Amino acid sequence: MSRIVGIDLGTSTSEIACIVNGVPKLIPNSLGKVITPSVVHIGQDGNILVGEEAAEYLFTRPDCTFMEVKRLTGSDETLKAYGKTYKPEEIQAMLLRYLVRCAETHLNEKIDRAVITVPAYFTDVQRRATSKAGELAGLQVERIINEPTAAALDYGLSNLKECKNVLVYDLGGGTLDVTVLELFEGIIDVKASSGNNHLGGKDFDEIIMSHLADFSYDDERAKMRLKKAAEDCKIVLSREDEYQVSLPFLLTTQDGKPVSVEKTVTRALFETWVSDKVTSTRDPMESALKDAGLDRSDLQVVLLVGGSTRIPCVKRLVEETLGTTPRSLVDPDLTVARGAAIQAGLLEGSINNEALVLTDVCPYTLGTAPLQDGLFGKRKIFDPIIPRNTTIPVERSKLYNTAHDYQTEVIIDVYQGESSDPENNERLGEVELKGIPPAREGKEPVEVTFSYDMNGILQVKASVVSTGKQVSAEINTAGVKVKTAVDLSQWEKAEGAKQVRPLIRKAEKFINAGLDIGSDIEIHVERLKEALILGNVEQAEENRAALRLMIDAFEDVGKLLP
Repeated sequence: MSRIVGIDLGTSTSEIACIVNGVPKLIPNSLGKVITPSVVHIGQDGNILVGEEAAEYLFTRPDCTFMEVKRLTGSDETLKAYGKTYKPEEIQAMLLRYLVRCAETHLNEKIDRAVITVPAYFTDVQRRATSKAGELAGLQVERIINEPTAAALDYGLSNLKECKNVLVYDLGGGTLDVTVLELFEGIIDVKASSGNNHLGGKDFDEIIMSHLADFSYDDERAKMRLKKAAEDCKIVLSREDEYQVSLPFLLTTQDGKPVSVEKTVTRALFETWVSDKVTSTRDPMESALKDAGLDRSDLQVVLLVGGSTRIPCVKRLVEETLGTTPRSLVDPDLTVARGAAIQAGLLEGSINNEALVLTDVCPYTLGTAPLQDGLFGKRKIFDPIIPRNTTIPVERSKLYNTAHDYQTEVIIDVYQGESSDPENNERLGEVELKGIPPAREGKEPVEVTFSYDMNGILQVKASVVSTGKQVSAEINTAGVKVKTAVDLSQWEKAEGAKQVRPLIRKAEKFINAGLDIGSDIEIHVERLKEALILGNVEQAEENRAALRLMIDAFEDVGKLLP
């Protein structure tokens, strides 16, 4: 069998590595560089360019040159070039094929097995899409591994005798991951993960762009020039106090007048622009620590991973939040690929798997949505089966009863998320179980089993307890759209929040009291907060009215109770 390579499939750049004499080594691309821009260009003749050669076409043929495709992973969005439509995973496969060809040339051997990294906060849908990209590239994907876990492997291999609590803060081009783990004499035990799949260096670039060009334009070439200038500005300001942006003849107005951009950007000004985005990374750090059952004083090591951690105000925010000076003991750009190669080495036996042992966790809660009785009748409530940050691989089961008289079949809806309202979670699919013996409501129990493997992929089984009849399936997530998470903690900053604050505070008292109606109220509280943040006035008013009705009705009933 061929050796297994490790691949960091990044938003901005990608790298490939393997184990040589027990040590992870980065493999150079066709230009002799170990870092490859995650850019793909498709020519009119179907010829495909990847990396720096493709990036040159961003300014001349942006319509058929693709970057930051990782942000579309698992979505139903498509990309077009010369009339042909491509799925995100097809473009990702082109990048993977290029990296593998470079490895085959460098190593002079066939490569068809790989470990591929993903953000810890990638959903089941996104993980499957990444695995699919590997398959399309002709690879047997041996393992999908979380990026901060890979970084921890790289650190752990060089610090096998340490016994420390470690927090990995991974801010790359497109995603943020925060992972808390315990390192104990070669055992890397991941305790908790949190993050944001829609926050990274590219967001900082877009903020700079919006300040540089405070005018409307619809010119893709101008946009790419502006984007490159913004990225250069961000990088330089990580080491210098100011940067001069100079974009002569950026575009021409409709009346033929040339438009140029000349602006001096200081580090202080840049930090003001991105302050909200940087500050928002505090919550995932605190959440990961809380889920791990640790205080910041329990941390001995804070590792910075990802190119965006070079930004000084990011480092300061991490230090202020955790009270510990963060370290860059490993190369922030290369450590994930090195860690992927270490995982590959553990699988293939080129690294002693007794010297280094890895555990990981499920980043999201997985569950189903059975009908439950409430004050206002039956309704679907999300019921967790595998809580987030459960150590994997894991298998958990729960018993459910039929919801109607003489019910002979049931559909098990499978969700991923943290909300008690199924509509606010990501629906992964369903399993249909038929052949239930007809009986009165609640008399025929059905056992539902979730199995979550080391690749972060879910298997679901449902069985009739009385007969043993069962169905099982690897949940098919094709076509499932990845939802953009809404940070409900920001609801009080939204317009209209002041008017509903007393109502929400009262509702939260019912929720915290653990009353039967609590789950019903919680759903409408979440929907109301989300509507406020998204500016959906109609939805906000609808849920406000429903919440008011529920609370009034429950209070009226309460007055009649002895």
